[in-house]
Amino acid sequence: MTLTPRRVLVTRPRADAGRTAAGLAAIGLEPVIAPLLEAQMTGIALPPAQDYAAVAATSANGVRALAEHKDGDGFTHLPLFAVGEHTANAARAAGFSRILFAQGTLAHLVELIAANRPSGPIFYPAAQHQSGDLTGLLAQREIAVTPRILYAMRAVEALPPDLADRLAAGEIEGAVFFSRRTATIFAGLLAGERFAATRRALSCLCLAENVAEPLVDSHFLRIGLADAPSHAAMLVLALAFARDQISP
Repeated sequence: MTLTPRRVLVTRPRADAGRTAAGLAAIGLEPVIAPLLEAQMTGIALPPAQDYAAVAATSANGVRALAEHKDGDGFTHLPLFAVGEHTANAARAAGFSRILFAQGTLAHLVELIAANRPSGPIFYPAAQHQSGDLTGLLAQREIAVTPRILYAMRAVEALPPDLADRLAAGEIEGAVFFSRRTATIFAGLLAGERFAATRRALSCLCLAENVAEPLVDSHFLRIGLADAPSHAAMLVLALAFARDQISP
């Protein structure tokens, strides 16, 4: 008997969704891409690159925003501190060559920078909505940071009607969440009585506990947490989900 692949919603921004979808497909799941956030560049002017000793990046989107800026090339000669390996790969693709990366959390990034203290201020290409305060945390270590809001992640206002129908009908059995904000948006979009059964049945695969909290607070019952805040760990979690859901 041929088993139908289990469908998993990929909520990541489009620039990252393809990579995750490919990983899910490779382990026998059927990805359904539906970005809940999309990056919009602010076009704000950049300060002179020569005023800085390093760059800090808390997301691949921040690196991309800097790379897309008309003056962004001026920063690629600087060393870059990345929050994790995925962000480091984005930095490498953008032209940075001196890259150190942490283990995927803001706390790890702060420790990495403190252990490799640069000789001057750090430039930080930031988002309008930030899940943590890198500038404040490094100020406690007496490390100066200049943030510039280079992009905003705009939330969708509603689910596409066909996707809403599929979720309500239970045709999508899992969803992956890499950020707390995405989880918050999703929980809000599925808040109505129409999705009561979905909140009980949908397996929510989350990067970390703080990502899962908005879903727990909104009474989603099936929550899975990755063992580490990494893409690889999320795919391991997804594989466990796939195996658990397959029936003879």
